[in-house]
Amino acid sequence: MRIVSLLPGATEIVYALGLGEQLAAVSHECDEPPSVAAKPRVTRSLIATEACSSAEIHRQVHARVSRGESLYALDDALLRAIQPDLILAQELCPVCAVSPREVEAAVAGLPKRPTILTLNPRSLEDVLHDILRVGEAAGIPERARVVVDGLRARIDFVRCAAAAARGRPATVLLEWLDPPMCGGHWNPELIELAGGRDPLGRPGTPARVIAWEAVAAAAPEVLVIAACGCDIPRTMAELHRLAEPGGPAALLRDLPATRKGFAYVADANRYFARPGPRLVDSLEILARLIHPEIFGPAEEPEMVQPWHPAPVRAPGPPSPALTPP
Repeated sequence: MRIVSLLPGATEIVYALGLGEQLAAVSHECDEPPSVAAKPRVTRSLIATEACSSAEIHRQVHARVSRGESLYALDDALLRAIQPDLILAQELCPVCAVSPREVEAAVAGLPKRPTILTLNPRSLEDVLHDILRVGEAAGIPERARVVVDGLRARIDFVRCAAAAARGRPATVLLEWLDPPMCGGHWNPELIELAGGRDPLGRPGTPARVIAWEAVAAAAPEVLVIAACGCDIPRTMAELHRLAEPGGPAALLRDLPATRKGFAYVADANRYFARPGPRLVDSLEILARLIHPEIFGPAEEPEMVQPWHPAPVRAPGPPSPALTPP
């Protein structure tokens, strides 16, 4: 079977099911596991992001989506050369990957129409169900059930252990910084499972733009910044710019979570934003951040790091006036 995956989460599902050898091509964003680097890329981005701020990326994305334009291009010639049997697509988010409509148009001229499996998860349970659906489409339903059973066991362990916690700290997860966006879809659910309480996110609904004042009013005791598609260094750099005195996120330094040392930056290029097996890793990360007294401290710097905003400098004495000789 020749499989084409058009989004990173689906690619990780394929590998979790032991189907890596059958993966014929992937999206330009697929980067896990490392062996996927050798796979042909069947998509490319139509917007520049590398040197852009969060605000500029948001502006470009909003402009293209409002005009009904795609954010990605499909390599039709590569698809024709591969002649895939199964294509894994998504319709959850127009920002995340090629839409099913574009996939349908791309395969219309193929001699043999492939199966297009569209994933649309809005919760952790939906992700587990999608793993079963991929396994069914690939002809390995039993193997998929074994994978899902293993993930459920890890989820149940966190749920049961967190239930014994004495309190449920207010926990805010930000999925974007400029403008700020609170957690959506599965992330509020992950916070609840990990023993926290999300005052801003709405389970099963998309992330939404909020005001910085809403973040302050939520008074989070734990703050997790998981900017969609961004690794830790990029998010740290963006935070440094936004949290400067007078900047839009300067109030972050006054949050209870920040003052007490419970503010963190996560690698959202790999965790929290990808609806695949590593959402369970994301749950375990959250459990350690919210309840270290139960789960132990987070000790995976490649996954998450503490964030300590630079102290505000007190204004110095005025410079002496210069007088002409």
